[in-house]
Amino acid sequence: MKSTIVCFSAGLLVPYLGFAQQATRDTLLQEKEIEAVTVTGIPYITELTRSTLKKTDLQKRNYGQDMPFLLNFTPSVVITSDAGAGVGYTSMRVRGSDPTRINTTINGIPLNDAESQGVFWVDLPDLASSATSVTLQRGVGTSTNGAGAFGASLNIQTFDKPTDQPFAEFNNSWGSFNTWKHTLQASTGKMQNGFVVDARLSKIKSDGFIERAFSDLLGVYLSGGYYGKNTTLRLVTLQGRERTYQAWNGVPEDRLKENRRFNVYDYENQVDNYNQNHYQAILDQQITSNLKANVSLFYVRGFGYYEEFKKKDKFSKYGLPDVVIGSTTIEKSDIIRRRWLDNHFYGGVYSLDYTQKTWNFILGGGWNRYEGKHFGEIIWAEFAPNAPIRYRYYDNDAIKVDFNQFLKIANEWNLGNNSKISAFVDGQYRYIGYNFLGFDQNLQSTQQDAEFHFFNPKAGVDYAWQKHRIYALWGIAHREPNRNDFVESTPASRPKAERLNNVELGYQITWSRANLKINNFLMDYTNELILTGKVNDVGAYTRTNVPRSRRIGVELEGNVELSKKWIWQASFTLSQNKIPEFTEFVDDYDNGTQVSFTYQNVDLAFSPRIIAAQQLTFKPWNAFEIGLLSKYVGKQYLDNTQNENRKLDAFFVNDVRFAYTVPTFKGLKELRLGLLVNNIFNEEYEPNGYTFGYIVGGQRLWENYYYPQAGTNFLLNVGLKF
Repeated sequence: MKSTIVCFSAGLLVPYLGFAQQATRDTLLQEKEIEAVTVTGIPYITELTRSTLKKTDLQKRNYGQDMPFLLNFTPSVVITSDAGAGVGYTSMRVRGSDPTRINTTINGIPLNDAESQGVFWVDLPDLASSATSVTLQRGVGTSTNGAGAFGASLNIQTFDKPTDQPFAEFNNSWGSFNTWKHTLQASTGKMQNGFVVDARLSKIKSDGFIERAFSDLLGVYLSGGYYGKNTTLRLVTLQGRERTYQAWNGVPEDRLKENRRFNVYDYENQVDNYNQNHYQAILDQQITSNLKANVSLFYVRGFGYYEEFKKKDKFSKYGLPDVVIGSTTIEKSDIIRRRWLDNHFYGGVYSLDYTQKTWNFILGGGWNRYEGKHFGEIIWAEFAPNAPIRYRYYDNDAIKVDFNQFLKIANEWNLGNNSKISAFVDGQYRYIGYNFLGFDQNLQSTQQDAEFHFFNPKAGVDYAWQKHRIYALWGIAHREPNRNDFVESTPASRPKAERLNNVELGYQITWSRANLKINNFLMDYTNELILTGKVNDVGAYTRTNVPRSRRIGVELEGNVELSKKWIWQASFTLSQNKIPEFTEFVDDYDNGTQVSFTYQNVDLAFSPRIIAAQQLTFKPWNAFEIGLLSKYVGKQYLDNTQNENRKLDAFFVNDVRFAYTVPTFKGLKELRLGLLVNNIFNEEYEPNGYTFGYIVGGQRLWENYYYPQAGTNFLLNVGLKF
């Protein structure tokens, strides 16, 4: 439950190549054919800009690390870990879009936090063990991806057609930094009456690469379903509990050489405690042979706090009087505080899907309401102020309502000679209403309302003939400001909503033993929100709209079956990410003002120009495979000034993966053994960081902070299926 997010860098940007783990050409091509059909409502026109990880793909890497690390090999994805080893607070970017711009859903139900707009994977430990598929859509996509898609969409499905046979599975991992994961899951299989029950219990612990950055995680999944001839009903609950030591501040640049594991925090209980419970009811009904409906209801309950030790904080900062002892007035004290979130999030989504010959019509939408309480408590002070126990130094509520409605129409024309054209058009209306406590024009805190009305059109066309495909996609998306943008500004300084104009053009060719995909993208932003260092009229460093910015690039993915035992895959990403004009504001401590600097045609922060990757898989026999995974990421800048003194160096990282699977073993249905060795050459690298600068003594200075990742480390996995 991190309430603020520092700047996040690019780091690991590689295409997903998991389908080529298969040993034979037939299996390889069959997998591609499966990917070309519909996944969670995404028409196959968008197939070339999305990646799907199936359950078998997830199992190969799910040794205890969080979801972003399992998505490490999808195109244009950047991952990072605060603790440095993939457990605890982790995050990802897609084409430079941070988590607030990645629309994430579980079973089609929104997961993004309504106020911060981010996704906190640590709140749902070991979610991947319950996932049957994970689909990442790059670009705007279609409205069926979710209401808030703004640059990318990620959908996680936790159920599929149930197996007929019951099973139980016990999965265990052990590794570096005292990392371990124990997962117990079971299923009744589909019973004669059509019912099925699935359950999972996961426990994960890690000391982390960064000092004291431990994680103690518990995840629970329970699903009961009925599968009839025309009706499917599923009740799902996901529960997560996390306790993590904070590593949010990163490592100062001057500490990197002497101690890459340095953690500025040393208070023993500098921890984050959060609980999040999800409840879902999902109904699929085949009404007629042409018409089917989906209705999903959900409720999410979140509550928890993070605890902080603050050295010599002023009482006035907390609205408290100074402490007077005799003739001595004490203005500052060591303080321990807790900052709480207590929220309810509920709503529903629906769709009506009608097919008539080659035509398809989808009418859908959703409504949700978020009710959040934010408050802070002082639980200890070196010098006790005149205040009640657990004194609340702030306490405010917020309500956010999100409504959307869309219509998508698609058709397919067969042209003969093994060729066809497919096309779709899509229009979405979205409304956001937000009630919050913020500053008015007179800098007084008052409850306020903000409303947004968006129209997001999209269209796409695809032409396929013989071994070839070409396609074009276009879409417009909007994104409202987040909580901090609202509460730390006045109506006069409040930022505007962002607008994205997205174009995708691509080509694919498939041979008997190889496949090549080329995707060109343009993401043209109006009023993109970025940090400039400017202090607004309430004295806060908030995000500011820049009139224009853009991302343009090409993504290449290829694979070739060298033989029945060897498969080689490679990828190359080349992009240009620019702001035509950027004005930076720097605090001048000499005179208490700010100084501005203007830059022309500079790179967007955390946006490497070149990313290259390769994966070589050797499968000497059906049950055993070895994979070498290599990736190169070019340099990235920590801010939008393109300054060489404020950057992340390029890095080249190699991993090795071993997997051994025995279908039947001494009464077991399956025995799986795996070993993942990360960073085998012990590369020292930092995929994430932030910077801030100031002027003092007439000199421009800056301080850089980094999030170093672990050197060579390993995870050993043993899975038993009964």
